Amino acid sequence: MSSKPAQDHPQPQSLSDLFVSFTLLALQGFGGVLAVVQRELVEKKRWMTREEFIEDWAVAQIMPGPNVVNLSLMIGGRYFGLKGAMAALAGMLTVPLVIVLGLALVYAQFDGHPAVAGALRGMGAVAAGLIAATGLKLFGALLKNVLGLRLCIGFGVLCFVAIALLRWPLVYVLLGLGGIACIAAFRRLKP
Repeated sequence: MSSKPAQDHPQPQSLSDLFVSFTLLALQGFGGVLAVVQRELVEKKRWMTREEFIEDWAVAQIMPGPNVVNLSLMIGGRYFGLKGAMAALAGMLTVPLVIVLGLALVYAQFDGHPAVAGALRGMGAVAAGLIAATGLKLFGALLKNVLGLRLCIGFGVLCFVAIALLRWPLVYVLLGLGGIACIAAFRRLKP
Protein backbone atom coordinates (compact mmCIF):
# COMPACT_ATOMS: atom_id res chain seq x y z
CA MET A 1 0.00 0.00 0.00
CA SER A 2 1.45 3.35 -0.93
CA SER A 3 1.31 5.94 1.80
CA LYS A 4 1.63 8.97 -0.45
CA PRO A 5 -0.77 9.91 -3.24
CA ALA A 6 0.49 9.32 -6.73
CA GLN A 7 1.29 12.54 -8.54
CA ASP A 8 0.17 11.33 -11.97
CA HIS A 9 -3.57 11.21 -11.35
CA PRO A 10 -6.21 13.60 -9.96
CA GLN A 11 -6.92 13.92 -6.27
CA PRO A 12 -9.67 15.41 -4.12
CA GLN A 13 -9.48 19.22 -4.11
CA SER A 14 -10.71 19.83 -0.55
CA LEU A 15 -12.21 18.25 2.53
CA SER A 16 -15.63 19.22 1.17
CA ASP A 17 -14.88 17.44 -2.11
CA LEU A 18 -13.90 14.34 -0.14
CA PHE A 19 -17.03 14.51 2.05
CA VAL A 20 -19.41 15.01 -0.89
CA SER A 21 -17.71 12.33 -2.99
CA PHE A 22 -17.97 9.71 -0.26
CA THR A 23 -21.53 10.75 0.58
CA LEU A 24 -22.51 10.22 -3.05
CA LEU A 25 -20.69 6.88 -3.07
CA ALA A 26 -22.50 5.74 0.03
CA LEU A 27 -25.87 6.78 -1.37
CA GLN A 28 -25.35 4.74 -4.54
CA GLY A 29 -24.89 1.42 -2.80
CA PHE A 30 -27.40 -0.85 -1.15
CA GLY A 31 -26.09 -3.87 0.71
CA GLY A 32 -22.51 -3.02 -0.24
CA VAL A 33 -20.79 -0.44 -2.37
CA LEU A 34 -17.73 -2.29 -3.68
CA ALA A 35 -18.83 -2.09 -7.30
CA VAL A 36 -19.74 1.58 -6.99
CA VAL A 37 -16.56 2.54 -5.13
CA GLN A 38 -14.33 0.83 -7.69
CA ARG A 39 -16.12 2.48 -10.61
CA GLU A 40 -16.14 5.95 -9.05
CA LEU A 41 -12.64 6.07 -7.53
CA VAL A 42 -10.77 4.22 -10.28
CA GLU A 43 -12.68 4.81 -13.50
CA LYS A 44 -14.46 8.15 -13.04
CA LYS A 45 -12.50 10.24 -10.52
CA ARG A 46 -9.21 8.42 -11.19
CA TRP A 47 -8.02 9.12 -7.63
CA MET A 48 -6.30 5.73 -7.74
CA THR A 49 -5.25 3.10 -10.25
CA ARG A 50 -6.86 -0.33 -10.42
CA GLU A 51 -3.78 -1.85 -8.79
CA GLU A 52 -3.81 0.74 -5.98
CA PHE A 53 -7.50 0.03 -5.46
CA ILE A 54 -6.88 -3.72 -5.15
CA GLU A 55 -4.01 -3.18 -2.71
CA ASP A 56 -5.98 -0.76 -0.57
CA TRP A 57 -9.12 -2.92 -0.74
CA ALA A 58 -7.10 -5.94 0.47
CA VAL A 59 -5.85 -3.93 3.44
CA ALA A 60 -9.34 -2.58 4.13
CA GLN A 61 -10.71 -6.13 4.21
CA ILE A 62 -8.36 -7.33 6.95
CA MET A 63 -8.93 -4.29 9.15
CA PRO A 64 -11.78 -4.49 11.66
CA GLY A 65 -14.97 -2.78 10.54
CA PRO A 66 -16.77 -2.36 7.23
CA ASN A 67 -14.42 -2.61 4.24
CA VAL A 68 -15.60 0.49 2.41
CA VAL A 69 -15.46 2.58 5.58
CA ASN A 70 -11.87 1.43 6.12
CA LEU A 71 -11.09 2.31 2.51
CA SER A 72 -12.61 5.78 2.89
CA LEU A 73 -10.47 6.38 5.99
CA MET A 74 -7.34 5.28 4.12
CA ILE A 75 -8.03 7.50 1.10
CA GLY A 76 -9.03 10.52 3.18
CA GLY A 77 -5.94 10.08 5.34
CA ARG A 78 -3.69 9.73 2.30
CA TYR A 79 -4.72 13.09 0.86
CA PHE A 80 -5.53 15.24 3.93
CA GLY A 81 -4.29 13.36 7.00
CA LEU A 82 -6.58 12.90 10.01
CA LYS A 83 -8.97 15.66 8.87
CA GLY A 84 -9.33 13.93 5.50
CA ALA A 85 -9.96 10.57 7.13
CA MET A 86 -12.69 12.07 9.31
CA ALA A 87 -14.26 13.95 6.36
CA ALA A 88 -14.36 10.76 4.26
CA LEU A 89 -15.78 8.79 7.20
CA ALA A 90 -18.44 11.43 7.82
CA GLY A 91 -19.31 11.36 4.13
CA MET A 92 -19.71 7.58 4.19
CA LEU A 93 -21.88 7.52 7.31
CA THR A 94 -23.88 10.71 7.94
CA VAL A 95 -26.58 10.81 5.24
CA PRO A 96 -26.90 7.01 4.92
CA LEU A 97 -27.39 6.77 8.70
CA VAL A 98 -30.24 9.28 8.58
CA ILE A 99 -31.84 7.42 5.66
CA VAL A 100 -31.50 4.01 7.35
CA LEU A 101 -33.06 5.31 10.56
CA GLY A 102 -35.97 6.70 8.53
CA LEU A 103 -36.36 3.43 6.63
CA ALA A 104 -36.29 1.49 9.90
CA LEU A 105 -39.27 3.49 11.09
CA VAL A 106 -41.14 2.83 7.84
CA TYR A 107 -40.18 -0.88 7.85
CA ALA A 108 -41.54 -1.26 11.39
CA GLN A 109 -44.93 -0.22 10.02
CA PHE A 110 -44.94 -2.55 6.96
CA ASP A 111 -42.68 -5.50 7.89
CA GLY A 112 -45.44 -8.08 7.50
CA HIS A 113 -46.37 -7.10 3.95
CA PRO A 114 -45.30 -9.71 1.32
CA ALA A 115 -44.25 -7.04 -1.20
CA VAL A 116 -41.69 -5.69 1.27
CA ALA A 117 -40.14 -9.16 1.74
CA GLY A 118 -40.03 -9.67 -2.03
CA ALA A 119 -38.39 -6.29 -2.60
CA LEU A 120 -35.66 -7.11 -0.07
CA ARG A 121 -34.98 -10.48 -1.74
CA GLY A 122 -34.72 -8.76 -5.12
CA MET A 123 -32.28 -6.18 -3.76
CA GLY A 124 -30.12 -9.00 -2.39
CA ALA A 125 -29.90 -10.57 -5.85
CA VAL A 126 -28.92 -7.24 -7.41
CA ALA A 127 -26.21 -6.68 -4.79
CA ALA A 128 -24.78 -10.16 -5.45
CA GLY A 129 -24.73 -9.44 -9.18
CA LEU A 130 -22.91 -6.14 -8.67
CA ILE A 131 -20.25 -7.83 -6.54
CA ALA A 132 -19.77 -10.58 -9.15
CA ALA A 133 -19.48 -8.00 -11.94
CA THR A 134 -16.86 -6.06 -9.99
CA GLY A 135 -14.89 -9.25 -9.42
CA LEU A 136 -14.91 -9.93 -13.16
CA LYS A 137 -13.80 -6.34 -13.90
CA LEU A 138 -10.88 -6.60 -11.50
CA PHE A 139 -9.85 -10.06 -12.75
CA GLY A 140 -7.31 -8.56 -15.15
CA ALA A 141 -5.31 -7.14 -12.24
CA LEU A 142 -4.54 -10.70 -11.13
CA LEU A 143 -2.19 -10.99 -14.10
CA LYS A 144 0.18 -8.60 -12.30
CA ASN A 145 -0.25 -10.24 -8.87
CA VAL A 146 2.90 -11.61 -7.31
CA LEU A 147 1.25 -15.01 -6.78
CA GLY A 148 0.33 -15.39 -10.44
CA LEU A 149 -3.02 -16.08 -12.04
CA ARG A 150 -3.17 -19.83 -11.37
CA LEU A 151 -2.46 -19.56 -7.65
CA CYS A 152 -4.91 -16.65 -7.25
CA ILE A 153 -7.64 -18.65 -8.96
CA GLY A 154 -6.75 -21.64 -6.79
CA PHE A 155 -7.11 -19.60 -3.61
CA GLY A 156 -10.40 -18.19 -4.89
CA VAL A 157 -11.80 -21.65 -5.61
CA LEU A 158 -10.63 -22.98 -2.23
CA CYS A 159 -12.23 -20.00 -0.51
CA PHE A 160 -15.51 -20.54 -2.35
CA VAL A 161 -15.54 -24.26 -1.50
CA ALA A 162 -14.71 -23.64 2.16
CA ILE A 163 -17.32 -20.93 2.70
CA ALA A 164 -20.14 -21.71 0.26
CA LEU A 165 -20.04 -25.50 0.14
CA LEU A 166 -18.43 -26.62 3.38
CA ARG A 167 -19.91 -23.70 5.35
CA TRP A 168 -16.74 -23.11 7.35
CA PRO A 169 -16.70 -19.94 9.44
CA LEU A 170 -15.23 -16.99 7.57
CA VAL A 171 -12.69 -16.28 10.31
CA TYR A 172 -11.11 -19.75 9.92
CA VAL A 173 -11.00 -19.47 6.14
CA LEU A 174 -9.54 -15.96 6.35
CA LEU A 175 -6.88 -16.97 8.86
CA GLY A 176 -6.06 -20.25 7.10
CA LEU A 177 -6.12 -19.39 3.40
CA GLY A 178 -5.24 -15.75 4.00
CA GLY A 179 -2.25 -16.74 6.09
CA ILE A 180 -1.04 -19.22 3.49
CA ALA A 181 -1.48 -16.64 0.71
CA CYS A 182 0.40 -13.99 2.70
CA ILE A 183 3.29 -16.38 3.36
CA ALA A 184 3.41 -17.40 -0.31
CA ALA A 185 3.39 -13.76 -1.44
CA PHE A 186 6.08 -12.85 1.08
CA ARG A 187 8.31 -15.67 -0.13
CA ARG A 188 7.92 -14.62 -3.76
CA LEU A 189 8.65 -10.98 -2.93
CA LYS A 190 11.69 -11.83 -0.82
CA PRO A 191 14.90 -10.97 -2.71
